[in-house]
Amino acid sequence: MCGIVGVWRGAGGAPVAEQTLRRMCAAIVHRGPDDEGVVVDGAFGMGIRRLSINDLAGGHQPLGNEDGSVLVVCNGEIYNSPALRRDLEARGHHLPSHSDVAVIPHLYEECGEDFVAELDGMFALALWDRRRRRLVLARDRLGIKPLYVGERGGAVGFASEVTALVADGWCDALDFASLHHYLALGYVPAPGSIFAGVRKLEPGTQLTLEEERSPVTRRYWELRFAPVAATRSDDDYADEVLTTLRGAVKSHLLSDVPVGVFLSGGVDSSGLVALMSEVAGQRIQTFSVGFEEKSFDELDLARAVARRYGTDHHEIVVRPDALRILPALVHHFGEPFADSSAVPVYYVSELARRSVKVVLSGEGGDEVFGGYETYLAGKYAALYRRLPDVIGHTLIPALVDRLPVSHARVSLDYKAKRFVHGAHLPLADGHFWWKVVLSEAVQSDLCVGPARNGALETPGLFRAAAERAGSNDWLARLQAIDTHVYLPDNILTKADRMSMAHSLEARVPYLDRALVELAARLPSSLKLRGFTKKYVLKHALRRHVPAEILRAKKRGFNVPVASWLRGELRDMLHDVLAPAALRRMGLFEPGYVQRLIEEHVGMRSDHSRPLWTLLVFTIWHEEWRQRRATVERTPSPSLAPTCSPSSSAGLRT
Repeated sequence: MCGIVGVWRGAGGAPVAEQTLRRMCAAIVHRGPDDEGVVVDGAFGMGIRRLSINDLAGGHQPLGNEDGSVLVVCNGEIYNSPALRRDLEARGHHLPSHSDVAVIPHLYEECGEDFVAELDGMFALALWDRRRRRLVLARDRLGIKPLYVGERGGAVGFASEVTALVADGWCDALDFASLHHYLALGYVPAPGSIFAGVRKLEPGTQLTLEEERSPVTRRYWELRFAPVAATRSDDDYADEVLTTLRGAVKSHLLSDVPVGVFLSGGVDSSGLVALMSEVAGQRIQTFSVGFEEKSFDELDLARAVARRYGTDHHEIVVRPDALRILPALVHHFGEPFADSSAVPVYYVSELARRSVKVVLSGEGGDEVFGGYETYLAGKYAALYRRLPDVIGHTLIPALVDRLPVSHARVSLDYKAKRFVHGAHLPLADGHFWWKVVLSEAVQSDLCVGPARNGALETPGLFRAAAERAGSNDWLARLQAIDTHVYLPDNILTKADRMSMAHSLEARVPYLDRALVELAARLPSSLKLRGFTKKYVLKHALRRHVPAEILRAKKRGFNVPVASWLRGELRDMLHDVLAPAALRRMGLFEPGYVQRLIEEHVGMRSDHSRPLWTLLVFTIWHEEWRQRRATVERTPSPSLAPTCSPSSSAGLRT
């Protein structure tokens, strides 16, 4: 696991200063505290901060081919690198490093720009072809690893985290369309970023830059959902899923350092512990987080799995430390990010890093096998729409709106109110409604000044993602939305930033390419059967995971934000969202925000999600303002050449 950065200025561009790259690397040193590598070649330069996982001594990056004419920096892991290495060596290539990344420049020699399609793993990479003056940027199929790309005056900058671009002055203005997306979802969906002129390279996509041609962005992989009617027994399908998942777990153990597991007590993480215990050949370490609030705690289930498999188990009970945690979270996300479950992921990552450098994590299981409550909502909305209008449109919504407010985990009143007000919407719009934080109507009252710019088009992102399913199957279309939007821009962003905040590599076997493609072909009836979500996965794991876990309701890493905002975080809420502070920022109406606070603290309404979203944004905005001021006061680095662009002897690494 690493963090990469770079600058490309094209033909006739000013030479890149090594100091620029090192300053960008310094902004993401937490991603790679073990090593740093920088290469400058005239108007191009790239750098890396390395977390040493494979070939600890010989894996220093950038890594190149035999004559150094092709160089690569890569954040991530290439799980099929052993097979690629054998094939490349059989073709006459010499790979002195045993690092998984070492195969990439040689693969490029064999396949040209199509080399990315041969890689299985999680990665964001930059490959520099010195002879052709060609730069290839690429991101893995499902967006496990991040890559930001900034454009300014014909130059391009790239980085694993947007904070590295902020450090070099690329981020001096907000993108207000992305602000609206953030307020709607609690995160900024790709390809946009919160900054004007900076975008995320989308999953499964590569960008090629050359001095003599226009930039080319192309998608090298597309997941197509093709569910068909079942033609085999449930046992046959389950056996195929189990075999493929076992192979994914085995491949994800590629490491020269110990590998642990995040254990939440749910089906996905418990399955990883079970299969890892089979294939690892040694006692494994598991890590869990719990809460003082009992309705949010599931340490009992995690302990049951740990006992069954005799793991070396570690756990921590979370007590909110707002002054420490919130600024740290905001800093490491770089963009505003309001999924409060980042709090326990931050804590459990901190816990795990005391013992290991690498963990397996269960992200992706819900998207791949159909595990979300919103899928049940989509199924039963069709039945609800059959009710007479006087009942479905009038009577039931009126009764539901009168339910008392509860601050328990995903409470009945929360789910009921969301459901009845979204059940009559079209499929993708209903899916958006059940996830939305601040609707278009609310934003029109909330936003002032420049924040009123740009229309809210977030539902359109959901509709477009549904079309990418390549299927009319309703569940496939919902899975496509979550796979293309929610998974990379929320779930995987959270896992990456919170683990990397502690220099910990998190791997996600449920997003193994073979498993994802298999699941996309499975009949939808094997994913959602009656009220049972992830049916085929649970069936596959029935002999490996305790029955009480297979039967338990989904919990996940939810956190008691509603009660925190009325208790431990109340003073921070009032301070950060004070009317004077909001007037200085000039984006949100202070009176509207104060009304939300008063209603929430008084338990007249549960506004925890909107308030958390606004709290996070305001903290983030102040940090960005201070960073931008610091960058503006920093003298520009010398642009004097540091090497000859035409001589390999002049190449600095």
